[in-house]
Amino acid sequence: MRPYHHGNHVRLLQCGGEYFPALERAIDSAQREVRLETYIFADDATGRRIAEAMARAVARGVAVRVVHDGFGSASHIGQVGDWMRGQGIEVAVFRPETSWNKLRRSRLRRLHRKLAMVDGRIAFVGGINIIDDLNMPEPRSPRFDYAVCVEGPLLEPIHKAMCELWSRLHQHGIDHLRAAIAAFPPVANAVGDHHAWFAFRDNVQHRRDIEREYLTAILAAKSDILIANAYFFPGRRFRRALLRARRRGVRVRLLLQGRQEYLLQHYATRALYGTLLDAGVELYEYRPSFLHAKVAVVDDDWATVGSSNIDPFSLLLAREANVFVRNAEFAGQLLHSLETAIRNDSVAIHRARWSNRPILDRILTWVLYGVARGLMSVLGYGRH
Repeated sequence: MRPYHHGNHVRLLQCGGEYFPALERAIDSAQREVRLETYIFADDATGRRIAEAMARAVARGVAVRVVHDGFGSASHIGQVGDWMRGQGIEVAVFRPETSWNKLRRSRLRRLHRKLAMVDGRIAFVGGINIIDDLNMPEPRSPRFDYAVCVEGPLLEPIHKAMCELWSRLHQHGIDHLRAAIAAFPPVANAVGDHHAWFAFRDNVQHRRDIEREYLTAILAAKSDILIANAYFFPGRRFRRALLRARRRGVRVRLLLQGRQEYLLQHYATRALYGTLLDAGVELYEYRPSFLHAKVAVVDDDWATVGSSNIDPFSLLLAREANVFVRNAEFAGQLLHSLETAIRNDSVAIHRARWSNRPILDRILTWVLYGVARGLMSVLGYGRH
């Protein structure tokens, strides 16, 4: 039984247009502490906007702590990291990039989760980095992504996870960790009717928590599964669960990346299309911009929003975080948003057209699929 917390209020935020103003308002209201974790922190208009809000908080006497990933932010952080330190913001880098660690396998163990916590009274969890939505090649519209704003008992495990990572990076002992958690205790009073669970992936005790929760929901699905995922390259167990759902008569829809961002991931995912289409899975590719979402809705009362893709990087290596919600109203809001994106901004992939695509495209697809499978085997994910 998953440790779902009762009495939460979870608000859906779509794209940076909703997320960044909400995050900035929360930081501007901070009185005690701000914590933020992100894969990418960019020295662009959005990054500076959030950095300036945190600097204003420091000027009010608020403790502000930021963690960004060493690899994810390497080509984006620019001068804003040093600027934040100069303003009194405490900045830590998760696995900094160095010349000696570039060939180490552990280099792939990145901080990919995106979390923020303000005063222990409001938190943000999702897939949106601190980077401008239009900071990408030839955008036609912003990156398509989601986050959630959380209040209620779920704040406690989010706050604990963030304190644990900060203490680990600074090699603090257990006594220091306990003091940090106690210094700004989260406001865990019931404020709504959302049952929710904060699941995070690490490389110790929580290696498969996010994947297991997905599989539990898929295997229990009765009518409908809709998954939107930026990088979809699941292992055998996940694929079989989807195919079993189809055999039970469950409608399965996948909203996937329509624009090529990374060559290997793009074509490896497309190698799965034939099997999925043969099973009756509906496939849609999001085309206006880069799909960055990592969300799903199952039946009418289960939903998840977070940072975890359904690929070996997220499910086996990276530190990720998702919120799982059992609530019909929340699931309905996310479902409506995804179905709008499918209807207005996506292209359906049909079996006949897919089978008749150019021969060079088919060759490239299977060659890169083989490369991807080989990498999965090396990482130990191919058998799962």
